[in-house]
Amino acid sequence: MIEPEEDLSDYSKDEESADLLEMQVPMEHGGLRLDQALVKLFPEYSRSRLQDWVEQGLVTVNGKAGSVKQKVWGGEHISVSPQIHPSEQPYHAEDIPLDIVYEDDAMLIINKPVGLVVHPGSGNWQGTLLNALLHHAPQLADVPRAGIVHRLDKDTSGLMVVAKSLVAQTALVRQMQARSVKREYLALVWGELDRDYTINVPIGRHPSQRVKMATTESGKEAITHVGIEERFPYCTLVRCRLETGRTHQIRVHMTHIGHPLIGDAVYQRGTQKCSPQLRELLNGFPRQALHATQLALNHPVTGERMEFHSPLPEDMEELLEQIDEASDAIE
Repeated sequence: MIEPEEDLSDYSKDEESADLLEMQVPMEHGGLRLDQALVKLFPEYSRSRLQDWVEQGLVTVNGKAGSVKQKVWGGEHISVSPQIHPSEQPYHAEDIPLDIVYEDDAMLIINKPVGLVVHPGSGNWQGTLLNALLHHAPQLADVPRAGIVHRLDKDTSGLMVVAKSLVAQTALVRQMQARSVKREYLALVWGELDRDYTINVPIGRHPSQRVKMATTESGKEAITHVGIEERFPYCTLVRCRLETGRTHQIRVHMTHIGHPLIGDAVYQRGTQKCSPQLRELLNGFPRQALHATQLALNHPVTGERMEFHSPLPEDMEELLEQIDEASDAIE
């Protein structure tokens, strides 16, 4: 089942000004560190957020800026000036160009460029696809996640569908859950594949590196069909069809079978076998060589089956040409 990465929630809430919070430290809290006392006094806020406010000078103890590790002994007057976290701010429309492959009243098909973050998050609260969508179609402010129903990584290019109404969004999410949305990717991977693969290995969060995913028995079902498109020395262009939609699925599965993506700094393990002539070229590619090339779905209103294609982006095409040239030089 392809599951939405977030609950469908309204991101268009009004911006609120946060009032000053004041409290006297009870005597029974004497001996605690300031951050520990703050958690007890203001349980509606997380400890990490309270610590951030202390470090920003937004917490005073008896009128003086506090420090996280200072002790309180009871009776002190605490004043906190809470700041609204960026994730709680309403998202703003930004005039960011979009490569629109198709658009009607129900949906948009976007060809996402490399480097564009899909949804605001830590370190990327502006300049995202969501901000661009709000500028292109202001009515998307009334649709959860501005109509986004699936994502591509920042450094993955290619086709995405965006719903323009709640009805369309619900229909598209249901199609994804029913696996009737067909998504195919082109990927350049290390090594020379000798056959096609169907990889059926569960994927879950990496047990120790929380920014990574991993193949794990306790993970969720993940199925990727891999077909050979073109062979090159020391690498292969493959077409990957997703049957499920786990985070980093293609990147994790290709690494699992010993063929990580060219340019994937997160999942590429060790030094890959390669000629000296090609190593510098392949190691120099600045992002994972992955492109969402085909998207097929039923129109969320009419039910008509529709299919969209996007050719390889310029950087991947140029890389393949350079590989050909380098291969000719080797021969």
